[in-house]
Amino acid sequence: MRSEDRLVAGQVALVGLFVTALVTAQLTASKLLLFQIPFSLPFTGSSLVMPGAALAYALTFFASDCYSELYGRRAAQVLVNVGFAMTLVMLALVYTTIVAPIAPFSGVGQSEFAGVLWSSANIVTGSLLAYVVSQNWDVLAFHAIRRRTDGAYLWLRNVGSTATSQVIDTVIFVTVAFWAAPLVLGVGPVYGQNQILSLIVGQYVLKLGIAVADTPFVYGVRRLLADR
Repeated sequence: MRSEDRLVAGQVALVGLFVTALVTAQLTASKLLLFQIPFSLPFTGSSLVMPGAALAYALTFFASDCYSELYGRRAAQVLVNVGFAMTLVMLALVYTTIVAPIAPFSGVGQSEFAGVLWSSANIVTGSLLAYVVSQNWDVLAFHAIRRRTDGAYLWLRNVGSTATSQVIDTVIFVTVAFWAAPLVLGVGPVYGQNQILSLIVGQYVLKLGIAVADTPFVYGVRRLLADR
C-alpha cells in the first residue's frame, strides 16, 4: 500500500477509535471500579478507585496523540471538536430512545434500560467539561513540545502532553461530577474530600500508566502509516 493510502486509511481508523472510545467512556462513566494494587498510595491506599470510563477515555488520548503526530495540530483540534459534537449526538439519541414508548413485551424494562445507558446530570456535566478543556490542552501541549524539540523525542511529547492533560481531565471530572454538580444540581451524592482525592489519585495513576505503556504503540502507528 502506498504511503498516501496508508495515511488515508490510518486517518479513518484513528477517527473511528477516538469517537468509539469517547462514546464508550460516556456510557460507562457512572460505574465506579476498584482494583487492588501491591503497594500503597496517598489517599487511596492499596486500592485504585476510578470511574468505569477511565480505560476507554485514556484511549482517546492515544488516538489524538497519534492523530496529532501524523496530521498536525489543526486536524487534531478538528478531531476534538467533532468528537464533542458526536458525544452530544450520542446523548440525544440515547435520551430519545429512553423516553420513547416501550413495548409491553420488551425483554428489558424501561428503568433498567435507562439505568444502564443514561448517566446522571452530574456525570454528563463533569465529563463534557473535562473533555473540552483537557483534550484541547493535550493537542496544544503535544505541539508545543514538538516545536521546542524540533520534532525529536516523540516519547516526550506523547507522555508529557498526556500526563499534563490527564491531570486537568481527572481533577475537573471528579470534582465537578462528584462534588460541585451534586451541590449545584442536586443530582447524585456529594462525595467527601477523602473520596474525591481517592478518585483523583486512582484515575490518574491508571491514565499515567497507560500513557507510558502506549508510547511504543504510538511509534508503531507512525512507522506503519508514514515514512520517517
